[in-house]
Amino acid sequence: MPTGRPPSSRGTLTPTLVVVALVVVGFIFFANVWTDVLWYRQLGFIEVFITENLSRAGIFAGGFATMFLAVYFAIRIAYNARPVYAPDSEIRDNLNRYQAQLEPVRRVVMVGLPVLFGLFAGSAAASQWQKVLLFFNQEPFGQADPEFGLDISFYVMTLPFLGFITGFLLSVVVIAGIAGILTHYLYGSIRLMERGVFTSRAAQIHIAVTGAAFLVLLGINFWLDRYAALQGNNGRWAGALYTDVNAVIPTKAILAVAAVLVAILFVVAAVIGRWRLPMIGTAMLVITSILAGGVYPWVIQQFQVRPSEETLEKQFIQRNIDNTRKAYGLDTIQVDRYDATNTATTGALAPDAQTTANIRLLDPNLISDAFSQLEQYRPYYQFPEALNVDRYEVDGKIQDTVIAVRELNPDNVATNQQGWLNEHVVYTHGYGVVAAKGNKFTVDGKPEFLQSGIPSTGVLGDDSTYEPRIYFGEFSPDYSIVGAPEGAPKREQDRPSGEGETQYTFQGDGGPNVGTFFNKVLYAIKFQSSDLLLSDGVNPESQILYDRNPRERVEKVAPYLTVDGNAYPAVVDGRVKWIVDGYTTTQFYPYSQQQQLSDATADSQTTSGRAVALPNSTVNYIRNSVKATVDAYDGSVTLYAWDDQDPLLKSWQKVFPASLKPYSEMSGAVMSHVRYPEDLFKVQRELLGRYHVTDPSSFYKTNDAWSVPADPTVDTDVKQPPFYMSLQMPDQDKPAFQLTSSYIPQIVNGTARNVLYGFLAADSDAGNEAGVKAESYGKLRLLQIPPEIQVPGPGQAQNKFNSDPTVSQALNLLRQGASDVLSGNLLTLPVGGGILYVQPVYLKSTGETSYPTLQRVLVAFGDKVGFAPTLDAALKQLFGGDSGAAAGDSDNNGQAPADPVPGAPAADAKAELKAALDEANKAIKDGQAALAAADFAAYGEAQKKLAAALQKAVSAEAKIPAAAPEAPAPTAEPTPSPTEGN
Repeated sequence: MPTGRPPSSRGTLTPTLVVVALVVVGFIFFANVWTDVLWYRQLGFIEVFITENLSRAGIFAGGFATMFLAVYFAIRIAYNARPVYAPDSEIRDNLNRYQAQLEPVRRVVMVGLPVLFGLFAGSAAASQWQKVLLFFNQEPFGQADPEFGLDISFYVMTLPFLGFITGFLLSVVVIAGIAGILTHYLYGSIRLMERGVFTSRAAQIHIAVTGAAFLVLLGINFWLDRYAALQGNNGRWAGALYTDVNAVIPTKAILAVAAVLVAILFVVAAVIGRWRLPMIGTAMLVITSILAGGVYPWVIQQFQVRPSEETLEKQFIQRNIDNTRKAYGLDTIQVDRYDATNTATTGALAPDAQTTANIRLLDPNLISDAFSQLEQYRPYYQFPEALNVDRYEVDGKIQDTVIAVRELNPDNVATNQQGWLNEHVVYTHGYGVVAAKGNKFTVDGKPEFLQSGIPSTGVLGDDSTYEPRIYFGEFSPDYSIVGAPEGAPKREQDRPSGEGETQYTFQGDGGPNVGTFFNKVLYAIKFQSSDLLLSDGVNPESQILYDRNPRERVEKVAPYLTVDGNAYPAVVDGRVKWIVDGYTTTQFYPYSQQQQLSDATADSQTTSGRAVALPNSTVNYIRNSVKATVDAYDGSVTLYAWDDQDPLLKSWQKVFPASLKPYSEMSGAVMSHVRYPEDLFKVQRELLGRYHVTDPSSFYKTNDAWSVPADPTVDTDVKQPPFYMSLQMPDQDKPAFQLTSSYIPQIVNGTARNVLYGFLAADSDAGNEAGVKAESYGKLRLLQIPPEIQVPGPGQAQNKFNSDPTVSQALNLLRQGASDVLSGNLLTLPVGGGILYVQPVYLKSTGETSYPTLQRVLVAFGDKVGFAPTLDAALKQLFGGDSGAAAGDSDNNGQAPADPVPGAPAADAKAELKAALDEANKAIKDGQAALAAADFAAYGEAQKKLAAALQKAVSAEAKIPAAAPEAPAPTAEPTPSPTEGN
């Protein structure tokens, strides 16, 4: 009996591996989808997940089916219409060879190719889900466009949808047409011959129908282009201008009609078999589109508009001004003339006493290190690089506050303690809020804390009145496993105490349950971690917390919003809650100027990485439509419909009816901490630099355009950020929490006259009554300074500070002690009948544990400069010994950081200061001599003596009355470091 080789298993192995691979990929896909379902369901926003994904799936299916059917039937019809014989033997042989090669896989290709194109088309269509949902749920704006008289909603919600449908169908017709023509050619219905191109009757009908469909869609596209002209941003001004209205729009209508007529000729040709008329019609359409769509508008622009541009474009410039201001919320701005004085008269600040008392001295961008060194307690805690400015009621008065939360820093856990269990089960949360008075500091320059310590104590509450644990924040770990059955050992690191580190078990509902084996498997796949599946740190009651950044959390539950770059914490209703601002935007508002969000919101904060930059998207309409809160303990998200009159938000509320609450349900505590959002303000101030001008003739000439000044405290040429502060504007009867910025003349080629032209403030006080928004909230006030009044701008004020002999000598002296002098934010305030500049000056010694302390305050008014250890003393210098108002740090006047001598006469203090400065000068000279001799030991001793002398000088200066003149500072050259010149 013959024997042979055993049957090969290769034939069954390959399909098995393919099936296994498909099952694995499918289960991974399922794991990611189902964990998203669990996340949304736990958070209470499953409606958003279902609606978005069903919409995407439905649109994908529609796009896939349309493309698949069009391509499939184009190929099938062409194949079925193939001729039986081809007269040319050479061509027949080539075609037969191609057909023979294709035949074994023909059925697969005839289905696979349409499927492939369908997948691409479906994916592209699904990405447009927001346009589709807005179209079917649109709300009217109640405003008509100035050209066609249509409601703005047509341009924002209908026209984008129609453009998407038209463009999609055009691509379907083109791809299906190409597929059909290639099939006709492959099977001989279309042949290239010596006398021309031969096409069978079936191929002619196919081409005619395809061409007619294409031309009809092209005609629709031409017609829609008439309306899209109002959204154009290609000219100097947005919208349809003179040439568009008088040349482009009429010719688009002509082209639309012509395209439909030529389409009819194609249909007629398919019936009668004569192709001369459609060919002539197509040629005429191409020529007409070139002449009427390109040449004619160019002629009108060059020979009619350019010679009289200001006159002819005046009407359209006015449309652009009006619609841009309306689209960006600038149409209700209050503009007042401000005849600022440059003369600092005695008692000038008396009418602004409340504003003066609240002037903020703590720079939230510089004192993070101070918060860290004084309040971090453990290396596994951290504070953000830029803190936040808010306000709280303290002793019956509103106090500007610099605030931050003590977040977890898992990267700073000791190396020998790192591992999956510690990273995800033990170190899970931060602890407590730290807040300091914005207008005060301690005698030695440290923040004066309102809330601090572990356990958390202060005027904002303690562990018994608010929940201090921070599970959800800007620096939370990727995921944490929390929760345990009642009575189980506590495993989470909580906070340090006098008896050691305390342990804690999460008590809230912050994430999906991960206690079941099935959920463990799903999340082990999602986070690619076998430890999650095998660790004893996961128990039946465990929850998994992830997607913990407040901004990203809001973006997931409200995908239709653009989220502000700055989320800030507030202690409200017994919890720490992050407050996040959300915007509804569009780029389709007619006659409105488009802005790149990333460019408009860029400043020294975003370029330094202290603030999150917005995406590089284009908008020409924006509303702060949503205020969101994210609970720092359990991560719960609440969305409030803040601008409930915004048509875009109303439309999205119809799409997601259960996801937003009316702001009438907002508590009074939350209401008292909402503020005008920074990114919206930055977009508005950028536009207002030009659109404060409402006269079209002046706007055309751009002779009164403004720019946001560069930040004078940094070396790079980037815009100064806006500042939050409590400020009483000239027309207000009491201070309000405001977001402010200033303007200088337009910057051209990187240069501008740095004089102040305008000051902008946005009222950020929404009140503290539950569900009631203060009428004044969001009011924009613009102070215009007449150009004939030469008020120094921020750059000039900074230059005055830097070039003032007394200031520069004193700062140089401070720099001698191996310390850095840091210039704080330069605040601009319209007080005293003019413009007051205030800048805190910090001193930071070298070393890893050093932190900046506030040592001096610079002030300027007109051409005068004041410089003293306190703001109050500096203002007295500036205003002739009596400013008329007390600053918030007036209690520090005359005090010294060490060994104060109460009641010491000014003469003694001056003598002490002079002696200390002499010692400092001698130490500087000794250091220079030691350095020249390469005696580094002696140099070190000289530096110690210099530091001691500087401390004596600071103490002595603090004892001198405010109005007393400053003693001269040493004039020796700065001592080089031991490494200089090497």
